[in-house]
Amino acid sequence: MKDRIKDLAVSLAPRLIEIRRHIHSHPELSGQEHQTAAYVAGVLSSCGLHVKEAIGKVGVVGELDGGDDPRLLAIRTDMDALPIQERTGLEFASRQPGIMHACGHDVHTTVGLGTAMVLSQLGVPLPGKIRFLFQPAEEIAQGAQWMVEDGVMNDVDSILSVHVFPSIPAGKIGIRYGALTAAADDLELTIMGESGHGARPHEAIDAIWIASQVITNLQQAISRTQNPLRPVVLTIGKISGGRAPNVIADQVTMSGTVRSLHPETNEVLPTWIENIVSNVCEMYSAKYEMSYRRGTPSVQNDAKLTSLLESSAREVWGNESVQIIPEPSLGAEDFSCYLQHAPGSMFRLGVGYPDRKNYPLHHPQFEVDETAIVTGVVTMACAAYRYWQS
Repeated sequence: MKDRIKDLAVSLAPRLIEIRRHIHSHPELSGQEHQTAAYVAGVLSSCGLHVKEAIGKVGVVGELDGGDDPRLLAIRTDMDALPIQERTGLEFASRQPGIMHACGHDVHTTVGLGTAMVLSQLGVPLPGKIRFLFQPAEEIAQGAQWMVEDGVMNDVDSILSVHVFPSIPAGKIGIRYGALTAAADDLELTIMGESGHGARPHEAIDAIWIASQVITNLQQAISRTQNPLRPVVLTIGKISGGRAPNVIADQVTMSGTVRSLHPETNEVLPTWIENIVSNVCEMYSAKYEMSYRRGTPSVQNDAKLTSLLESSAREVWGNESVQIIPEPSLGAEDFSCYLQHAPGSMFRLGVGYPDRKNYPLHHPQFEVDETAIVTGVVTMACAAYRYWQS
């Protein structure tokens, strides 16, 4: 069956590239993927799948019927683009000013569609049913929750996904057991002091200086109080305060991101941060307000499903085409929202060129080697076909 899957994918390669280039040329921002969704629904319908639109606001679900095995497998891909002006110079570059598929979601969508196309054309029924999820708004970490709230994980037993990786060459697959991505939370802080003349700081409570002490203490405390084998990254990315050069600021607002890999560490971070903020502010007679918002959890790949992806890739592409990824990423992925409802695993699809510079994700010159599309489709389709045998 692996040869049948591979032959089908290779024969579909020109169509898959056409699909990817169409999606790349017509990117849409998170929550606005209306045309992309309509296009996806059309392709799925042409393959004979049962299609539902406007799921998770602008998401699409396609179901491929199978045999009597009650286990339901889901395959999730995402569709949204980023607010980036493309600078690739490609003839199929984005036609939307300031919007670009710079994170490979055009490839993800194509892999999902290609997998549906291949599995629907096998000529033999699958042992069970597959539910294809085409998700909006991954880049703002909201789309997965929208989809879940609309019931896409009802009755799902397992879920698979894919994400491109430019540092892995096209033709290769990256496999990671355990933590793949980090939990990503949002932090908002307001430091409140008392205004005064810049020449008489002793008569005021300098919110800017106290904010700097808060930031310094947080960064120092990470290295001294957090387990170095369980990394935490806290970045204050925005800070605002003050009204004039000679006026001591009475208020400073800060916002940032907090990343962690281990659920136990993530659980205690809000209290840990607030203790430090509180102590610094008390020391210098300032007040504070803090808001800590839980974001996406860490993606924790299920061992059994990760093994299924690894063995499928090795079987069809050979051992040399599989890379075991030694370290997780501190980036975030809302695929983790689905994993609160069923075990799952995400693999990395190599899209790098072997002979030229590969720009990172979210770069205006990010490109992919399109030969990777067939690699992704065959890997996903083989793993899906073998799912009911495991």
